[in-house]
Amino acid sequence: MNVALGVGGGIAAYKSAELARALMERGFAVEVMLTRAAEEFIRPLTFAALTGRKVLTNLFSAASAEDTLSSAIEHIRVAQENEILVVAQATADLFAKFAHGLADDILTTMYLAFTGHVVLAPAMNTNMWNHAATRENLRVLRERGHLIVEPGDGELACGMIGPGRLAEPAVIAAAVADLVASRRDLEGETILVTAGPTQEPLDPVRRSSGKMGFALAEEAAARGARVVLISGPVNLPQPRGIEVIYVQTANEMRKVVMDHLDKATVIIKAAAVADYHRSNPPKQKVKKTAARMSIELDPTPDILAEVGKKKGDRMLIGFAAETENLIEEARRKLESKNCDMVVANLVSQEGIGFESDENEVVLVLRAGQTVPVRRAAKRVIAQRIFDEMIKLRLALHASQ
Repeated sequence: MNVALGVGGGIAAYKSAELARALMERGFAVEVMLTRAAEEFIRPLTFAALTGRKVLTNLFSAASAEDTLSSAIEHIRVAQENEILVVAQATADLFAKFAHGLADDILTTMYLAFTGHVVLAPAMNTNMWNHAATRENLRVLRERGHLIVEPGDGELACGMIGPGRLAEPAVIAAAVADLVASRRDLEGETILVTAGPTQEPLDPVRRSSGKMGFALAEEAAARGARVVLISGPVNLPQPRGIEVIYVQTANEMRKVVMDHLDKATVIIKAAAVADYHRSNPPKQKVKKTAARMSIELDPTPDILAEVGKKKGDRMLIGFAAETENLIEEARRKLESKNCDMVVANLVSQEGIGFESDENEVVLVLRAGQTVPVRRAAKRVIAQRIFDEMIKLRLALHASQ
């Protein structure tokens, strides 16, 4: 598994070299990023020698003319190629930047583009650690689902005694390994995910972004599952290690879903499928005239309901995008489509849902509970969905 190791500026930065070695000893491939402040305490050459890989220090590094573009987007490459981001030491400055989305160097910019698991190991002066601003930033980062490896107590470089010492490299490496082990809880599963919109042609020449479905697919793969992602037209990079099948219409999506249903153990219908289509679109372009046009539309196939009838002992998760009566409509959908869980969100809220990188949902469960999930990145929402799915399945099996 690939790990990006970010190092902030502080006297404990030298321990990050030991951490890089400890991670590699556990089988991780490590790529290191240093802030400018970190370079005052430890040189990039140290990490290059340990990892055998180039160390990133600048957002815009010196490059030849042909390499200028690849250098300028290197933070995106790092975000896409690594499953875990470990920041040690994480300074008070980095805590603030991460919490508030400030991006002015290679590490903080990469953080905003990163969708995997984040592990933060703080080290700072005791008073800085206890300051109200740091505590608030810590709360924000924990709510995003980041793992915090708590600092130790003891004598600090400044002479104070108290919390703020960077945790030992072996402890941080063990926390990363435990995170990976705990998140391999979908091994042996084959998860079928639908994402994006469908488009129904009106003639031969003629809003969902797909981000939630893609986040679910990436999270499932990171947790050990084999994933088949069936997506409508989207403008998103193809996730690594995932079988992706692109479709356009609702009928095409239905066919691919049914073709793969037998091998699936979990089906997640996150796609926003069009409700109506023109059943027999003309084979020639429809010309514009001054006359008013009426078009008869037929319902598209109800893929979720059809899967619900055939699901057997598979887990079935549906999505409900509503403008009112959120819980009632989600509960109705859960019952009528034979789902085990419905992920419901109010699409009338600004800044979340369609097109956004964040969402706020309520998980309506077969067992009767409702689990609100506060606004967070869609990858974090995906983590909560799978966490609740696993608990729900255990409870259902225990009751049988």
